[in-house]
Amino acid sequence: MDNFLVTLLFMAIIGAAIGGVTNHLAIKMLFRPHEAIYIKNWRVPFTPGLIPKRRDELAKQLGLTVVNYLLTPETFRKKFFSKDIQEKVEQFAQTKIEETIFTNDKTIQDWLDLAGLSNVPMTIEQKVESIVAGQFESVKNTLSTESIRTLLSADIQETIDAKIPVVVGHILEKGEDYFLSPEGEMTIKTMMDEFLASKGSLGGMINMFLGDSSSLVGRVQRELVKFLQSPGTTALLTKIFMQEWDKLKDRPVMDFLEDIQFEPILANLQRYVKEQLAVAERLNYPITYYWPEGSTWMKESVVPRVVEKAFIQAEDKLEDVLKRLNLQEVVREQVDSFPVSKLEELVLGISKREFKMITVLGAVLGGVIGIVQGLIVNLM
Repeated sequence: MDNFLVTLLFMAIIGAAIGGVTNHLAIKMLFRPHEAIYIKNWRVPFTPGLIPKRRDELAKQLGLTVVNYLLTPETFRKKFFSKDIQEKVEQFAQTKIEETIFTNDKTIQDWLDLAGLSNVPMTIEQKVESIVAGQFESVKNTLSTESIRTLLSADIQETIDAKIPVVVGHILEKGEDYFLSPEGEMTIKTMMDEFLASKGSLGGMINMFLGDSSSLVGRVQRELVKFLQSPGTTALLTKIFMQEWDKLKDRPVMDFLEDIQFEPILANLQRYVKEQLAVAERLNYPITYYWPEGSTWMKESVVPRVVEKAFIQAEDKLEDVLKRLNLQEVVREQVDSFPVSKLEELVLGISKREFKMITVLGAVLGGVIGIVQGLIVNLM
């Protein structure tokens, strides 16, 4: 009886040891050895371990599993394209726009500095100078090549034509007022004295014959007034003015501007335009200064539409993007390049307790089998 118990215990211990060691080795052989072992040209069986040996197949299968069951288009739609996510993105965008763009803490120039555009005022002024100079040169070329008749529209020419008789009447009226004035009378007397003096003795004889020069001045004054009041004079001057105006219309404007220095005019014009624009000063205000309702408009009108359209476009392109990403190949490459030692450490770290239980279970089953074998040996 004692020999039977000793034999039974011995076989139970041997069975338990064999079962436990076998399971432990089986677990270890999942990962080890990491590389194949060779004796000359002969590869030692069961090297490398199962997972290192089948890593390519494992990586490929994991890639298929991830693409077909984990990271599917439907999964992305549920996680990233829900109404709740869209509302959160919308709220985030509205908050950021309010806190960053439409704030009084930063001027337009500050935003330009952040974008690396600190020389914008100078650039704009240089561009303005160039535009003004170009337009100024274009005007000069036009004035040099085009006649007044071409530049002035028909209605302006008709207006000027209609004003010539009025101008002539005004000139004659002012001339009449002048010659009837003491100043005009003195002018007539001076002109007559100079005329008679230029004729020498003949002028003196005429002056003696006519008598007092004041009476002669009065006569000439009256005749001048009659001449200015005559309808023929008005018609004659009007005709002369019309003829001269018609000749002027066929001449380039630049003919009358030859003595003008255009460089100072251009410089003054450029300076005036820059002063009126005041680019640097205008950029030193926040966006809200020029657009007070901008924040409300962006949050209520722009952001919801942009986010909604972005979600629709992204969802429509989702499957195409996933195909382009080729997640199956990405997973395969990552698993294939992952060190086996790290993979072993990761798996054992997660399933260490379960592997211990498998080893214990192998020992228990081995012990039970040893006891059964002992009973069979004793019965036989």
